[in-house]
Amino acid sequence: MAKKPENLSFEESLAELEQIVAQLERGEIPLDDALKQFERGIALVRSSQTKLEQAQQQVAILMQPDDQAPLSSYNTEVE
Repeated sequence: MAKKPENLSFEESLAELEQIVAQLERGEIPLDDALKQFERGIALVRSSQTKLEQAQQQVAILMQPDDQAPLSSYNTEVE
């Protein structure tokens, strides 16, 4: 059974997404399977986007110009 997209690393999600795109581009899978793969791909994209947004938020916090400012926590929950 495949892991849930939110449990995969960004790199794992990207690798799986590349495989799905290659399968869909070949057009050699039945329509029902293609729809399932497309659905999985959308879930992977959404999960990856969330991870990227969290990374951006963390970098923005770390790049604050005030060296004395305490680091505030950022939201690590995946929706």
